[in-house]
Amino acid sequence: PVERAIRGAVHAEKSLMAGVTSMRDLGSEGAGYTDVYLKKTIDDGIIPGPRTLMAGPAIVATGAYGPKGFHDGVKVPLGAVPVSGRDAAIKEVRTQLGNGANLIKIYADYRWGSGEPSQPTFLQEEINAMVEAATTAGRYVVAHASTPEGMRRAILGGVETIEHGDGGTLEIFDLMKKNGVALCPTLAAGDAIEQYKGWRKGKEDDPERIAKKKKSFQLALESGVDIVFGGDVGVFTHGENYRELELMVEYGMEPIKALQSATSVNAKILHFDGLGSIQNGYLADIIAVKGNPLEDISQMKNVGFVMKDGIVYKNE
Repeated sequence: PVERAIRGAVHAEKSLMAGVTSMRDLGSEGAGYTDVYLKKTIDDGIIPGPRTLMAGPAIVATGAYGPKGFHDGVKVPLGAVPVSGRDAAIKEVRTQLGNGANLIKIYADYRWGSGEPSQPTFLQEEINAMVEAATTAGRYVVAHASTPEGMRRAILGGVETIEHGDGGTLEIFDLMKKNGVALCPTLAAGDAIEQYKGWRKGKEDDPERIAKKKKSFQLALESGVDIVFGGDVGVFTHGENYRELELMVEYGMEPIKALQSATSVNAKILHFDGLGSIQNGYLADIIAVKGNPLEDISQMKNVGFVMKDGIVYKNE
């Protein structure tokens, strides 16, 4: 966790310099509440970084997350806290909120075995209970979900955003729209993972994962569901956050809609109050790029000016 905290400080500054003045972190992946203390050091002005919302350790169904496969006498830190049953789920939500989590992140589906396709994890009653416990405390829940059934349970349970949504159908996206649940498609994460596996982007046909992702994203656009800008940065390099915007446009989103997603839409959906627009009474978060991103969205990689809450952090 100490090394992770130091890395987090470096990554926070890189994202701020890339023009991201506010971020969510959806799970510390085995580092406990290190993310909460990273947030505190940023808020206290000790290190530069975006204002943040931290989910703490995150919550997963018992047996569904890793790392695993070790001898039963070996105990290793898990990437999320495992729970089973309504009472245990409620207790963990309250524990994480009490330890400083700003929101609760759950895994509505995951791979139960290595190389297997994702399957639903929590029962509907468990998701309902976690959402109820969080909302009673004035907080909310977001869900990792990529299967139609995992997404459906999370939506009906009352989560506010679905992260990934790779297997989403038009029916599921329509259900999200009806229930006011937004989609964070994390396009850049899948794109990066496939390149790590050896895909030569631009020189080879799209692998199956990318082809399916393009299709599901187009269905999401067709449904009119709100789209959250968030690429799962960390899977790819911090400071290259713009890659998500490039892919949103490449996969069919209008540049103006992508920019709105990263500003006013995100501010509203992610509970960043007083942000996302330049108007009287709002915090002075302003960035400038060297070209017109409405004509070429890749100009978002050329951030020359960053102001967060009236303080200039970059001026080239």
